[in-house]
Amino acid sequence: MRRVRSILPEIRRRVQRVLLLGVILFSSLSISAEEIWVSPSGSDKNEGTKTKPFITLHAALRKARELRRLQDPSIHNGIQILMKGGLYPLTEPVFIRPEDSGTAASPTSICAAQGEHPVLSGGLPLSQWKMANGTIPGLPLEAQGMVWVADAPYPGGRLLEFRQLWVNDKKAQRAREVNDNNLHRLLVWDKDKQETWIPLSALKSVREPAQMEMVLHQMWATAVLRIKSIRIKGDRAVLKFHEPESRVQFEHPWPSPVMDGKNGSSAFYLCNSIGFLDQPGEWYEDLSSGKVYYWPRKGESLKNSEATVPYLETLVKIRGSRAKPVSYVFFNGISFKHSTWLKASREGLIPLQAGMALIDAYKLAKPGTSAKKDLENQAWTERPPAGMMISGANHIEIQNCRFQHMAAAGLDLVSDTHHDLVKGCVFRDIGGNGIQMGVFSDISDEAHLAYDPSDIKNVTSNETISNNLLTDCTNEDWGCVAMALGYVRDVTIDHNEISHVAYTGISLGWGWTPDLNVMRNNRVHANYIHHYANYMYDVAGIYTLSAQPGTVISENCIDSIGKSAYVHDPEHWFYLYLDEGSSFMTVKDNWCPSEKFLANANGPGNIWTNNGPMVSDTIKRAAGLEAGYKHLLNE
Repeated sequence: MRRVRSILPEIRRRVQRVLLLGVILFSSLSISAEEIWVSPSGSDKNEGTKTKPFITLHAALRKARELRRLQDPSIHNGIQILMKGGLYPLTEPVFIRPEDSGTAASPTSICAAQGEHPVLSGGLPLSQWKMANGTIPGLPLEAQGMVWVADAPYPGGRLLEFRQLWVNDKKAQRAREVNDNNLHRLLVWDKDKQETWIPLSALKSVREPAQMEMVLHQMWATAVLRIKSIRIKGDRAVLKFHEPESRVQFEHPWPSPVMDGKNGSSAFYLCNSIGFLDQPGEWYEDLSSGKVYYWPRKGESLKNSEATVPYLETLVKIRGSRAKPVSYVFFNGISFKHSTWLKASREGLIPLQAGMALIDAYKLAKPGTSAKKDLENQAWTERPPAGMMISGANHIEIQNCRFQHMAAAGLDLVSDTHHDLVKGCVFRDIGGNGIQMGVFSDISDEAHLAYDPSDIKNVTSNETISNNLLTDCTNEDWGCVAMALGYVRDVTIDHNEISHVAYTGISLGWGWTPDLNVMRNNRVHANYIHHYANYMYDVAGIYTLSAQPGTVISENCIDSIGKSAYVHDPEHWFYLYLDEGSSFMTVKDNWCPSEKFLANANGPGNIWTNNGPMVSDTIKRAAGLEAGYKHLLNE
């Protein structure tokens, strides 16, 4: 009897635990979000259930929008749009509106189903490849009999022009005259005649410009110039360029080509001519015939390969307004791939800095403006597009996503955004900036003016960019950066890893002015930046511009500067660089191999404390991805 009594309490405890688990399970079922399913094998005529899923995200968002419009009780605890694995080709951007907004208690989540890997693609397949027969006019002798040919796509009945091609998920090289990094140098740069002289050998056998472009290295940015004419002068060639880029290129002073500088004259390469298609992995689109030519890499057979070209400029647009923002929309586990950008093909591309393209610029005959007495440069810029663009939004979360194969930027929080989160994402193979954020200068405002609107509600603020991997960004526009932040405030950039970029790792600020503006209280903490400045100098792992009261740059690890043979000044690189107007910032406890820093034309109030190789190994080891995100390095 004593034995029975002794086990009764234990039986009661076990029964209570079972009952409690039942209550928890019942509660979790009763409070689960409404599910809408999407599958590449579904149909938009379906109901969007797990067994009868939609085939497009458009249809799923429409159903979610209707549930919210009707205030359906099923969405009390949110909506989950669950995407099964596979490719989702987009013929138009996914447009997320204020009507798609959730709430803190009832968010709208767009996420991968468990164990699945959905891909939203803005590309089109390039198929029906054939080995090119006969002699192809203009193709180098070594490539004859080696290239394959396909018809370019005709979406909407029009020939698709593109600047990128991916074969088996790997970017191919647009045909260019140099097959390594031994670039040619300018011989003459004539501003009055708006022409340049180059070695004739750079043209190889090409004598007609057709679709040819010059990519020109100039200090901290590169220009893409469409070639209008070629004139031969002995062992030299004289090039002139199309408008509008010719005028802007020859009139704007910063950045400009270097002639006979510390490291010689500016380097360049020529591209986009069938006469340059002379090695495996190169391709060329002939717009006159609608044909695409490609020399397969070793081991590739286009009979069983997947080739993709970009079609959409932006894959996802999240757009609200101050009065009606988009709120509480979450992305998790989605891949975004294949975006295009054709500005360089249609009007050339001349950036001012950090990828911001000049729409007009010139040198003042008499320096000085009301804002800056010694300013000699006037410039107006526009931002490049991104695979995902967000404006008029708050409480947007993007977690565990992939941004890959983008022609311009990966992700852009444009303006009027706040309290958003980007975490655990990978940005890889991005042509321009990996992430860009905030106003740089409005298209109507001169770039050197401080941005200080009376109403700061549209200023990008309270954003968190944490534990992301950004690698192989800036691989087309070498003057871009991994993270470009303009006029932002109360933004946290922490525990990201940045590697293999052409120019700067993190660029924070805009305006080149000590005048007070909207920027303040930004935090750049514990990031790991390495193998940067692979092509451009006047550079740093972390770079700032203009006054930013309360901003703190701390406990970052910066290492492994790139070494390029043709940078304009071989010594003009830094680990930390506070450039013009940088003021009221604290820079402390950042590890780097040496104390190679620059404070150029800074304003008052900057504090530098304990930066360099003396910083503790504990801080050095803690920088970069935290333990729960190290797996990103294996992808």
